[in-house]
Amino acid sequence: MSAFAVAERTADAAPDASARSGGLSASLFAAAQTGPQRTALRDSGDRAAWCGRPPITWTYAAAAEIIGRLARGIGAWRLPAGSRVGLWFSGGAESTLAHLAVEAAGHLPCPMPALWDSEQLSVGIASAGLVAMLTEGRRGGRRPAEDLARAAMGHFGLRYLAAFGPSVPDGVISLDAMALERGVVEPVASRGLVTFAAGDPSRPVYRSAAALSAAIDVHLAALPVTAEERILTLLPAHDLRGLVTGLGAALAAGASLETVIPFDEAGFRAALMRPAPTRLVVPALVETALAALPLPWTVRALQVVHRAPARVIASALPELAGPRRLASLVFDEDAVLTRLGSRDLAATLADPERAPLPRALLDLAFLDLGDDRDGPLAYRGLACATAALPRSGVPEPDVLAWRDSGYRPVLFGGVATGIEAV
Repeated sequence: MSAFAVAERTADAAPDASARSGGLSASLFAAAQTGPQRTALRDSGDRAAWCGRPPITWTYAAAAEIIGRLARGIGAWRLPAGSRVGLWFSGGAESTLAHLAVEAAGHLPCPMPALWDSEQLSVGIASAGLVAMLTEGRRGGRRPAEDLARAAMGHFGLRYLAAFGPSVPDGVISLDAMALERGVVEPVASRGLVTFAAGDPSRPVYRSAAALSAAIDVHLAALPVTAEERILTLLPAHDLRGLVTGLGAALAAGASLETVIPFDEAGFRAALMRPAPTRLVVPALVETALAALPLPWTVRALQVVHRAPARVIASALPELAGPRRLASLVFDEDAVLTRLGSRDLAATLADPERAPLPRALLDLAFLDLGDDRDGPLAYRGLACATAALPRSGVPEPDVLAWRDSGYRPVLFGGVATGIEAV
């Protein structure tokens, strides 16, 4: 570590894995005990131009205190335990603080895509049965808190609206003020979370805290993150893809999470050159552009994330030089399959029965195995245990039952070149 000369890093131990059973917020509080001065969350890019606020850099100790204060404020709303609370953020440290505070207060976080328009937002509020919403005052040229205040007029069950400033309208609680109030609460055990299948506001999906933890474990089985690393990600955390590869992976190790959201080239280049051992997480969409960019030696691992269906899963980057490569394939809000390199991912999709998977958590097989192996993939296990969110309560998916993924690999010469919808 002396070669990196990063003063914010310490040699503290990573958090005990047993703390993760309590959820993401419990993991952060555990890391704040073992490594309080390690950086937990950092924003990159021109946040001032984007949302009128400076970029945030929080240590684990500072983040735990802010989350504890926010959770205490949310607890004062007197909502029934397990209430569904929407999160409508573009990304960055504030969205993470909001997510973990809702979880720590004993409620179900429901992250929503920032690109939703007012109509989609309204449908999402109704389909998920939200009773509260947290958002931001500015988002580029938009004013989400104002949009939310207007949308709330048509939803009588939506009782509380709160936002980080600036531009917080009347009737919307200031999260900035809440974060300054005295008093910190310890997190309660997570009740899980709600995301939206295919980003469709009419299709909320429930996942338990144990299922999220299992998805993170399966992801990290390919190449674990260490406490001295940072995860530099271009993916927002409003879905399973972003949560598992970003926040979940970082908190599992007590590592740092740095986001470049919204993306701008100057901010990304500056973040990339920061002197810290780095795992870079990018969507497959930018892989070709990344191939032309020289990566600094501090990038230990490069992870390319595909979303099914994917026409091509072979890497556009040379395999022989540079950092270790990981390839992930996301099956909507059900599962994340991560392997060491695109070749390993292709081999796993072509013949999952021979792949060294953590089958106690995620098992893959062909649903109808014919001579040409052209049937759809099926999966089972805790890591893919999700179910449609009912109007009240939470479902209990059968982790032993096989589920049709709805996708099958495109095979050529015994190798999977892509994956397509059935």
